[in-house]
Amino acid sequence: MSRAAQITRSTTETQIQLSLAVDGEGRSTISSSVPFLDHMLTLFARHGLFDLTVQANGDIDIDFHHTVEDIGIVLGQAFREALGDKQGIRRYGTARVPMDEALADVTVDLSGRPYLVYNVAITAPSVGSFDTELVREFFQAFANSCGCNLHLNLLYGDNAHHIIEACFKAFGRALDTATALDDRISGVMSTKGVL
Repeated sequence: MSRAAQITRSTTETQIQLSLAVDGEGRSTISSSVPFLDHMLTLFARHGLFDLTVQANGDIDIDFHHTVEDIGIVLGQAFREALGDKQGIRRYGTARVPMDEALADVTVDLSGRPYLVYNVAITAPSVGSFDTELVREFFQAFANSCGCNLHLNLLYGDNAHHIIEACFKAFGRALDTATALDDRISGVMSTKGVL
């Protein structure tokens, strides 16, 4: 069974082509014209062991908002499509990842119910040209389009780059656990019989 998806999204603000293999090796080719996001998605793919390709063009002359949010939307759609009816997956995943002085905790539930809890205080307004408020926008877009319950908690940290990096690495690792197949699971991990 190939758990993979290819998604294309074209709007007046962005054009995105994304391919995802859930059961990958952590390989990625990311080009979004938002260098910091490219770096974060590369880390996400590596630590989640997902093969991920993203080619995106957007109205970055205005700002990075549309591009970052729309990539979150498309990535969420790709996971939703690749996982199909979610037969045999573990459903839940949690990871706690340090990055120097920062420690992030991420928990995901592939429940079909979108919800974001985001307790990540980043005091710096930007990392280079990247607005740090866009981190929440990315994760909100992902949770909505994937249909998952996503909790991001920063336990502590000072450096904005380190905080965001810890979040993306933990996100990849938590999602890897949640999407993992377990041969002990018959059907889906729910007493309702559907996710």
